[in-house]
Amino acid sequence: MEQGLTERDNRIFHRVSARFPAKFKHERSDFGTDVFLRDASAQGLKFTTKKRMFLHDSVSLLVNLPDGKEPLTLNGRIVWTKTKGADLWDVGLEFHKVNFMNLHRMFHILMPEE
Repeated sequence: MEQGLTERDNRIFHRVSARFPAKFKHERSDFGTDVFLRDASAQGLKFTTKKRMFLHDSVSLLVNLPDGKEPLTLNGRIVWTKTKGADLWDVGLEFHKVNFMNLHRMFHILMPEE
């Protein structure tokens, strides 16, 4: 059952498919074990996780980008959840603050200049 805002509500920025392994910042699990980034925009992102998330929770994700640098840290609050089956959820995260410089690394990988 979906809770909170739908994925299309209040969308200002274009959303881009982004398939990167991630993990919750304060967890010791490997990247992609419990959470996987699905898509992103400058305002927020969607991820899939095995952990139950709740509306309005603050979350910090470390996203492992294939650029050989330190993981990208993204902070925000849960604005919607949707069950994908037993022990699997899609989750919408709205960034606390839009940080274009922080997101530039990811979008540079997703949309390289031709």
